Amino acid sequence: MQSLAMIENWPVPTAAAAVVRADGTLAGAHGPTAHRFPLASVTKPLTAYAALVAYEEGAVELDEPAGPEGSTVRHLLAHTSGLAFDEHRVTAPPGNRRLYSNAGFEVLGDHIAKATEIPFPEYVRQAVLEPLGMTDTTLEGSPAKDGVSTVDDLVRFAAEVQAPRLLDPRTVLEAQTVVHPGLKGVLPGYGHQNPNDWGLGFEIRDSKSPHWTGLSSSPATFGHFGQAGTFLWIDPAAGAACVALTDRAFGPWAAEVWTPFTDAVLQELRAGI
Repeated sequence: MQSLAMIENWPVPTAAAAVVRADGTLAGAHGPTAHRFPLASVTKPLTAYAALVAYEEGAVELDEPAGPEGSTVRHLLAHTSGLAFDEHRVTAPPGNRRLYSNAGFEVLGDHIAKATEIPFPEYVRQAVLEPLGMTDTTLEGSPAKDGVSTVDDLVRFAAEVQAPRLLDPRTVLEAQTVVHPGLKGVLPGYGHQNPNDWGLGFEIRDSKSPHWTGLSSSPATFGHFGQAGTFLWIDPAAGAACVALTDRAFGPWAAEVWTPFTDAVLQELRAGI
């Protein structure tokens, strides 16, 4: 895909990108796709997927208590537990606001570790990484932000989400469906959004503006971006997913180049190239 070569013009030391279709075939790749990059918050979809494996295994229930009083596993996954961004401090009642929370994902990891009696990084490895052959991916700390991976490995993950083998497709559909519709909130880096829709660990594009995906991305697009200059989106309408990893922290540069990049990728996909 010629559009992927646009990463060569990004103001970053290193970048790699790839597109994988819903049938699992690689549409294209560019850059050092085997290079390991810190993921920052692109870690969260991996953590969420492991949490959903724990749910399907019967280790946890989505609506069991977890986190602050009145909060559940579902609240933690959907950033509605009321926990603050990076502090284990309650700032709102559960289900009341969309408060993006690293702390919530850390509480979630602890909750699953206790339920499974397996340290959470090891649980992620056993539940998601090993079965998908993601041998270059590790979780080295916080379940919210300390994953390290490659484009090659995240292509495997994006293919799984589009055609699930580890989970029941109905569970993955639920993960990409809005939890607590209508809640306002801040999308980090892009300001207040009304509504600020989220599924179970995946951000849902809907009609958010501004946004880190493309102007032509479908409202059903879901995924995550990270402060390490990383993103993974899945657009069901396009029948494809895109991964881009860099080694420069998110900033105005990303907001400038990511949207036209995604629009070019989508245009190429629609043209059948």
